[in-house]
Amino acid sequence: MSGKVYLVGAGPGDPDLLTVKALRLLRTADVVLHDDLVAPEILALIPPTTQVQNVGKRCGSKAMRQEEINFLLVTRAASGLQVVRLKSGDPLIFGRAGEEIEEMRRSNIEYEIVPGVTSALGAAAAAGIPLTHRKTSSTLVLMTGQRASGNDDLDWSRVASDDATLVVYMPGHNFALLANRLTAAGFAGETPCAIISRATTPQQRIHRTTVSDLPQSPRLASPTLLVVGEVVRFADRGLVAEAASLPGPEQGLATTFARSVLLPVESSRPDEEPLA
Repeated sequence: MSGKVYLVGAGPGDPDLLTVKALRLLRTADVVLHDDLVAPEILALIPPTTQVQNVGKRCGSKAMRQEEINFLLVTRAASGLQVVRLKSGDPLIFGRAGEEIEEMRRSNIEYEIVPGVTSALGAAAAAGIPLTHRKTSSTLVLMTGQRASGNDDLDWSRVASDDATLVVYMPGHNFALLANRLTAAGFAGETPCAIISRATTPQQRIHRTTVSDLPQSPRLASPTLLVVGEVVRFADRGLVAEAASLPGPEQGLATTFARSVLLPVESSRPDEEPLA
């Protein structure tokens, strides 16, 4: 009996954002191979009898090479098992699903893609930011701040326009470099930006700034997203009132909506692996 591989999106973090199909597959799979960024609350939904393995890749800490992951997918499915390859967000957006699909096809392994709420949509919703707006943004660009080695020569000017919203996955913490790239691409210094950390989770934190002030941004816990564009001005103003009531040093950082928004964070994690 042949098995099957399911490439499943776990969403941005909140287990309530799992699709019904994703939840059903997690409860019936024989094997779950998951990325490091999948929330513990989602992993807790997997039955204790299921084989569960972390195959995540993050900067400075690679549990497994991509070739080894491909091998596991093929061998487990070939032995007749139902395998869930669980990825944060959506499996087809910066999730290396393309490489795994190629391997499934080469090995004649049946597979199915189960989409999830990608991090850009989850983060924008959590912050109250409309990624498109008929008055200010007719274009949405999803890109990664960290690319595969030897393939980091993207011309950012191709994505800059007055009516574009830019969402940068895995922006890292070199905000001075990001600001220089955005400025060189043609974004005005006053263009609003939002750094969203651990979106849709209780540890979510949001920092509101501009392209020119981006280098002074705090180092927030991974995973993070950077949203650039006029739509950031439409972010939920209620977040400011909540942040302004925080005790301690964070209170002074949440001064006005035009400057920044900070929500509490419990701990930090290392940077994401590029295209993990």
